[in-house]
Amino acid sequence: MPLKSYKPTSPGRRGATSQTFEEITKTEPERSLTEALRRQGGRSNQGRIAVRHRGGESKRKYRVIEFKRRVDARATVEAIEYDPNRSARIALIRYEDGSPAYILAPVGLAVGSVVTSGPSAEIKPGCALPLGSIPVGTTVHAIEIQPGKGAQMVRSAGAGAQLVAKEGDYALMRLPSGEQRRIHIRCYATIGQVGNVEHGNVKLGKAGRSRHRGRRPTVRGSAMTPRDHPHGGGEGKAPIGLPGPKTRWGKPAFGVRTRKSSKMSSKFIVRRRK
Repeated sequence: MPLKSYKPTSPGRRGATSQTFEEITKTEPERSLTEALRRQGGRSNQGRIAVRHRGGESKRKYRVIEFKRRVDARATVEAIEYDPNRSARIALIRYEDGSPAYILAPVGLAVGSVVTSGPSAEIKPGCALPLGSIPVGTTVHAIEIQPGKGAQMVRSAGAGAQLVAKEGDYALMRLPSGEQRRIHIRCYATIGQVGNVEHGNVKLGKAGRSRHRGRRPTVRGSAMTPRDHPHGGGEGKAPIGLPGPKTRWGKPAFGVRTRKSSKMSSKFIVRRRK
């Protein structure tokens, strides 16, 4: 999907780009597939700020996505819609029994396409199959980690994983990060690459567009006082005076590994992304 630029009528317009939304065929969501989305402003159930710099975003409703596809089911794509809750586009499908559902819209999926799911499904964009039924070398997305739990990996715009090999009960997947890991062949995945590939090339152009997304301003630690941040203090633009950057609470920032060494899924990782 191409991007469009604007005439530089203001500093915010200069350099800003947005999407053309050519593929969108329906503007209002299916009401039966929406839920209320309460804004938390980065606060926990105790009312305390758990995540800083959140709040003030535009109102939106949550679209319920069918990450756990129905087995041996056939559906027709009725519309391609915009989803404010994710970077990817979503497709409204309707099963043969008349029930609607939302799925992630991969590249090449259009209105009128027929998507199926199950071990005997076709190898075409939008169809979901277990990894054991997918040919080696195929690009997939919306991958399950545990059989029957629903898709948890490779769901953002433009993402795609490649099925590298099959070894016994496990398939070797190359993820978008470069990590290679084993996943059970009974886990389902959807054929194709997630659509809206140009999402990462959009330039917001002004702070207001970031505020609409719920991102509040961030103050640099070096602009604070020593009591507020380890980087603070000093006359003028001073160096932080530390061997490495730290967070506001004194913890090492950037490049420190935080993954638990005892995590159960570590044994399935063949090659780390770093």
